[in-house]
Amino acid sequence: MNQSARRGSALGAPSKQIEYTAQRREYWDDYAVNFERWNGPRGYYQRKLIEMYRFLVPPGSRVLEIGCARGDLLAALEPAYGVGIDFSPKMIERAREKYPHLTFFVQDAHQLDAGGPFDYLILSDLVNDLWDVQRVLEVLRRHAHPGTRIGINFYSRLWEIPRRIAEKLGLARKQLPQNWLTAEDVANLLRLADFEPIRSSCEVLCPVRMPLLDTLCNRYLVRIWPFRWFGITNLMIARPAPAPPADPEPVVSVIVPARNEEGNIAQIFDRVPQMGAGTELIFVEGNSSDDTYGAIEREIARRRDPRVKLFRQRGKGKGDAVRLGFAEASGDVLMILDADLSVPPEDLPRFYQAWRSGKGEFINGVRLVYPMEDGAMRPLNFLGNKFFSLAFTWLLSQSIKDTLCGTKVLGRAQYELIAANRAYFGEIDPFGDFDLIFGAAKYHLKFVDLPVRYRERVYGETNIRRWRHGWLLLRMAALAMRRIKFV
Repeated sequence: MNQSARRGSALGAPSKQIEYTAQRREYWDDYAVNFERWNGPRGYYQRKLIEMYRFLVPPGSRVLEIGCARGDLLAALEPAYGVGIDFSPKMIERAREKYPHLTFFVQDAHQLDAGGPFDYLILSDLVNDLWDVQRVLEVLRRHAHPGTRIGINFYSRLWEIPRRIAEKLGLARKQLPQNWLTAEDVANLLRLADFEPIRSSCEVLCPVRMPLLDTLCNRYLVRIWPFRWFGITNLMIARPAPAPPADPEPVVSVIVPARNEEGNIAQIFDRVPQMGAGTELIFVEGNSSDDTYGAIEREIARRRDPRVKLFRQRGKGKGDAVRLGFAEASGDVLMILDADLSVPPEDLPRFYQAWRSGKGEFINGVRLVYPMEDGAMRPLNFLGNKFFSLAFTWLLSQSIKDTLCGTKVLGRAQYELIAANRAYFGEIDPFGDFDLIFGAAKYHLKFVDLPVRYRERVYGETNIRRWRHGWLLLRMAALAMRRIKFV
């Protein structure tokens, strides 16, 4: 007996699953015929789900939705290639009539075969209705590539009794028996199916349109303890668990924004190590008052390394320099190294290995774990960084212990996704750190904090201005509230 058969036996005889499926197919076929009658009271809730998933899924993605019903959610995501699966023939018939530009199949999710791979896998209000959730997730895993994200929302068990009351009052159609899984149950099932949960949240505190009150509840209160425990639906985002890399080693591009760092240039050339299939070193010189540009030119001429590039920054701020460097990079792994050498270049291979192994997709250096050298960071700056690490961890729903450490690593494909959708946040970040952090959070890259030993700079002066940049950090926090946390 194979593994799937053994698990099927554990969940009940095959005839029981067949009976379970047939009962639900009949239920949803009837729902499709009387859709307007029963879905009317759920209209506001459905619109909130569409808003939620439109925030998660960028237009032009390859999207597979399981349990798609009439295809309204799938169509709202504006996929470049969209496939909807449902086991109700009548639901699929109506989906095909309504959205002929999308692809719909009548299939049981337990025996899914939809091609792929897809960028996003969506299960909206489905897992509580499935016979074998683990089996469905395992089948879905075969439709994913390493960068795929799976989005699952499911009713909170706290709403079981209010739902029953609504059914008795005729405000909702009577449901068939449900699984009523908790967020911990779903996270465990995801791990068993070789997915890795990234974040979860409670959504939709007020399920009906009530001017002002619904906005207060669904945008703000549902994000805050203790109100968040009363959200109607749980939302969970996961990615395929990382596998040992099979692709050839990539070229690594190290971007070095350099302004007034003439005395550090030779050391950068000496100390940046070779990684992967080779290291490409890209300097972006920021209109220095010393001879930084000339120092880089002289080292290039002396060493004759074909994988070194030099550009003069056209705009202002480190963020502008980083964006120029990334645009000119040819490697599939993109790193940032501050030219002040406060983070040792010898640590870069550890960042590469964390990315290459799949442990994380956005590797962020952390200066606040190990003791620092005397003079590396002023005490008030240290306290400010600690405060903002807590604030942004809460705002982004992923751990980020140091927002302003200059050393960050991500893949080219992930950066291009962030860059293509940069207009959502705007370009108000001169550091460049939050441009990447916010984009990585919005598209649910897996964050990994990597501790480093922070050194005192040995040449030049810091470009950080405590009060001006502290005020800017507060503005970044406010932006994260508006565009990520409270949406």
